[in-house]
Amino acid sequence: MTNKIHISRRSIQLLRILVSGIFLVAGANHLLNTTKTVRRLEQASFKGIAYFFGDPEWLVILSGIVMLAAGFLFLIGYKTRWAAIILLLVLIPITLSVQVGQINTLGPLFKNIAILGGLLFFIINDTDKLFKLK
Repeated sequence: MTNKIHISRRSIQLLRILVSGIFLVAGANHLLNTTKTVRRLEQASFKGIAYFFGDPEWLVILSGIVMLAAGFLFLIGYKTRWAAIILLLVLIPITLSVQVGQINTLGPLFKNIAILGGLLFFIINDTDKLFKLK
C-alpha cells in the first residue's frame, strides 16, 4: 500500500524559487565582497573546519561560484535534485564553520537549518518528474 499526497505544482515552484534566492544573493556576496566574507570566516568559532578544506579566500570565491551556478539551476528547475544536493554540500560546511558556535546569533543558524530542510524536500522528492510533459 502506498500513501500518496497531493501537492500543488505552484507551491513546489514557489518553494524552489524562494529557497534559491538565498543562494543567489549569498553567492553574489561571496564574489563581490570576498574580503569581508573571508574576515567573517576568520572570526568564526569553528573556522578550522573551513581551513581544513583550503585557503579561505579561494573557498569563498569557489563557494560563491557554486552557489550562483547551482542556485540558478535550482531557480529554473533544471536538475533540481542535483542542484539541491550541491547546495546542501556547500551549505553544511558554511553552517558548521560560521554559524555553529555563534551563541549570540542563533537566528542565522536556524535559518540555515530551515534552508537545509527545504533542500532536503527537493532531494527526497523528485519534483522534476512533476514538471515533465507527458
